[in-house]
Formats: sequence, C-alpha cells, structure tokens
Amino acid sequence: MTSVAKPQVWFLTGSQHLYGAETLEQVADQSRSIQRMLAESGATGAEIVWQPVLTDPAGIRQTMEAANTDPACVGVIAWMHTFSPAKMWISGLDVLRKPLLHLHTQLNRALPWSTIDMDFMNLNQAAHGDREFGYIQTRIGVHRKTVVGHVSDPQVTGRIADWVAAALGHRCLRTLRVARFGDNMRNVAVTEGDKVEAELRFGVSVNTYGVTELADLVDAVAAPDIDRLVEEYAALYRLAPELAPGGERHESLRYAARIEAALRQFLTAGGFGAFTTNFEDLGGLRQLPGLAVQRLMADGYGFGGEGDWKTAALLAAAKAMGPRASFMEDYTYHFGPGEPKVLGAHMLEVCPTIAAGRPSCEIHPLSIGDREDPVRLVFDAAPGPATVIGLADLGDRFRLVANEIDVVEPDEPLPSLPVARAVWKPRPSLSTSAECWLIAGGPHHTVLTRAGSSVLRDFARMSDTELVVVDGRTTPEDFADRLAWNQAYRRLARGLS
Repeated sequence: MTSVAKPQVWFLTGSQHLYGAETLEQVADQSRSIQRMLAESGATGAEIVWQPVLTDPAGIRQTMEAANTDPACVGVIAWMHTFSPAKMWISGLDVLRKPLLHLHTQLNRALPWSTIDMDFMNLNQAAHGDREFGYIQTRIGVHRKTVVGHVSDPQVTGRIADWVAAALGHRCLRTLRVARFGDNMRNVAVTEGDKVEAELRFGVSVNTYGVTELADLVDAVAAPDIDRLVEEYAALYRLAPELAPGGERHESLRYAARIEAALRQFLTAGGFGAFTTNFEDLGGLRQLPGLAVQRLMADGYGFGGEGDWKTAALLAAAKAMGPRASFMEDYTYHFGPGEPKVLGAHMLEVCPTIAAGRPSCEIHPLSIGDREDPVRLVFDAAPGPATVIGLADLGDRFRLVANEIDVVEPDEPLPSLPVARAVWKPRPSLSTSAECWLIAGGPHHTVLTRAGSSVLRDFARMSDTELVVVDGRTTPEDFADRLAWNQAYRRLARGLS
C-alpha cells in the first residue's frame, strides 16, 4: 500500500492574553499535562502532539491551516483551558478541514475544597471557557465530537480512541485510489454508483483497468518470487496435501502465487489502496483470484467482489480504523431450530484477520467463472461482537447502513463448505435486522468489522454521510420513521446548501 506519515492528532488549547504571561505559562504547563495523560493512556491509535497555547485569531487560523496541509495530522482536539473568547476562533474553525474533537475537561479531577481561592478559579475555568467554544461551533455549524470528563477516566479515553480510529478511516478515504479490474457484474444495480460524487464526498478516486494488464503481469512473474510466496504459504497455513510440493495440484498453488505477486506489483506501482475483481471478466487469468485477495486484505487493502468499488473503498477505511475487518456478504439463513442466525461468506474472498484459528489452504471447484479450480483459505470467523456495514448510493446521497451483530461458532461443523465463513446473530433479531436492512436499501456486499458502531458514527459525522444503525433496541416501526426523517432532513439540507 502507499506509505503515509505516522498519524498525529494535534492537541490545541485556547486561552487569551488578558490573564498575563505568568498565568499563560501555567496554562501551557497544565495543557502539556493533559496531553501527556492522553498520550500515556495508550488508548489512541495516533500520536497526541501538543501545540502552543492559542490566544489570538491569527495564531488560531494559522494553526488550523497548518493542520489542513500536514499529511500526518488526522484531526485536532481542542480544549479551552480558560476563557478564550469565541470570536477569535471563527476564522480558524471556518478554514479547518480536518476532523475536530472538543474535549471538555480540566487538569484537576477533584476540587481542592480547603484551599480553593479566586486565583484557582480564574486559572481553572474550562467549565466556563468550553461553553463559549461550544456556542461558536454550533453557531457556525461545525461538525465535531464532544467528549466530557477527566482524561484519567477510561470512558473518556475510550471515546477519544473511537474518534481517532474514525479519523484514520477518514484520512484513508481522502487519498484512496481504487483499481477496478473490469466493470461491475452485469445487470446488478447496487454495485453501480456515482464515482464523481464519491470523490467529491469522500476523496476516493476510482478508475478501471483492463484485466489484460494484470494477466500480462501474472505471466511475467519470476520463479524466485513464486518460490518465496509458496514457502510463506506453507509456513502460515495448513496446506492441503495436493497443494504441497510434490502434490498433484501444486502447480495451482504456484499459479495463485503468481496472481498475488502480480497484484501486489500493480497496486504498489499505482499507489492503490483498494481494488475490485469480477468473475465475469477474467481475461487471460486461469483462476479467479482467491488466495491473493484474502492475503492482500489481511495487509490492509480494501476489496470488493464483482466490481463493487464502494465496498472496496469502505473496507479500506475500515482497515484503517481497525485491521480485523473483511469483505462479507449475508449468504444464507438459519431460521431454526434454535436461535436464528446468518451464514456469511463469499465465493472465495473473506479476510483471514477475522479467522478463529490457523486457516487451511485448499483447492476446490468453483461453479462460476469458467476457469481452473481456484486456491483459497478456509476457516471459521472468531466469535465476538462485530458490526456489518454497507454503503449504498441512493441517487441524491450516500447512505451507510450498519447492523450490530455477535459472531458465533457454527451450530455444527461445515465439512462440505469449501470457503471461509462467519456465522452471526444479528441484533436485535434476524427478522428485525433483515427487515430494516431491506427497507433502508442496504447493499448485499458489506464489511464485517470489529470496530464498534460508535467509531462508525464518528466516521459518518466526519464524512457528512447518512448512517442508520440497527442495534439491540431497534424496531421496524421506529427505524422506518428514522428513514423518513433522514430523507426529509437530507433533502432539505441539500437544497439550502
């Protein structure tokens, strides 16, 4: 993938010259203490970088513009230590293009009841200053997250960590390039979409390349590169005997390695962070890419099957928010006996970062694609809470649809299912989640991610994209009302902009 600078979140502190130099030195010292507590919590996925205390409009605007242009900066945290008159912040907030978190905190956790005096009150008045800051953000319509509490509280650092994760996903999309090998599957509606609007909204650039370009690279892969990958496969996975060196299907494994080496070469040379394939358009490829796609996803690449560039981009963002994420599809249902469940899978392309154990590398026939039997990794997904999320183009806007789920072990072994899979219980139930997904127009391709819905809410807010979540409290009636209100709001807001 394309290399990016180590992510940073800038920690900004507001004050004013009214308090004098000595007080401003105390403000700076206490600001550094808050920054250190955040950094030492280890909860965030980015470096918390302290910036000098801001006390005038010019300095605020200059800092915001610097944050915009610094590729390492994924967002800014702002805290008004003392009273920082909000008119000073108008210009800076107006030019800020990076995500913003308003932290409402203070250095001391408890009041020093026996010694508190007016000097203490004048210095420690974030309860005062942050209200001024909150007003101006609301007055000019700034999208932000607000977190209240002491930074020693794990709930506070946890909420900040969610926001940082979302900011990493947001940054990923802003510079993401997606390579489509061929078009999308013929006559399919939901994988279509407005690529121009996607670049305006998210920053993602999507372009199509002929499969012949990839096939030529596959044919040109050198034997030592194939040998190296085959050795890696043997070390990481349980190789089926027929794929092992000397086995009757070993050449198929070597061809799968050819595809991986060529794909990596193409994606690296073009600076791509996501890609799609289509079983209807394989050109000179002898196998549908399976193993290669799975391993590239494990390394952080986004992927969408059947030309689904929206899901490829969404998966790349989800990988930036947390590596345990995969391309997914609700494939079939278990309505009973017992608790209803979903069996999720795809033809071949499920990421091994969600695996419960060591994957098995196998080869089996594929009834579609009209090519040789493809190599793939087979495993069950690890149990635990997760979210499935999809991105749909509704014509006048994009919509993110998410469902909180619990991945579980299969009720019984699946010895005859030769693909990687995940079994889950949707919240609040299969019937409610499926009904809500359908009326929301959610896509059939999704991303399964271990990132929680709070991260996804932050991500949607940063990208100004509609998000509807089906969780344990959802009812079809309330959800339908939510969709109606969302549609009215989004169309009204679009008309006023």
